[in-house]
Amino acid sequence: MDVVINVFVVLHLLGMAAIVGGWIAHRTGATTLPPIVWGARAQIVSGLVLVGLNEAAKDPLNHVKVGVKLLVAIAVAACAEIAAGRAKRNQPNGQLLDAAGLLAILNVAIAVLWTTSA
Repeated sequence: MDVVINVFVVLHLLGMAAIVGGWIAHRTGATTLPPIVWGARAQIVSGLVLVGLNEAAKDPLNHVKVGVKLLVAIAVAACAEIAAGRAKRNQPNGQLLDAAGLLAILNVAIAVLWTTSA
């Protein structure tokens, strides 16, 4: 079970890297929207799978922390998806991408700094 959990942790971290890396690339002038959108989707899916796997492994989870991280992840995905829709219509989307990148960094900070247990 630990190997499966660790594989999903890697996928979760790759999703975060796609969001933050895509956001940094966007800030430097590149047009890299697909990695941000797919990274946001990967974060939600892999995060939910990790919660399920950890619950099945009887690892104690802080459900409030999980809920807060899920809400932030949904906000990241919403910003990314709306920005992608605007990009297809050639509308400005820079503020949405900034919000997605900063919210992803907030989610990392919550994951690392929120240390109280269940």
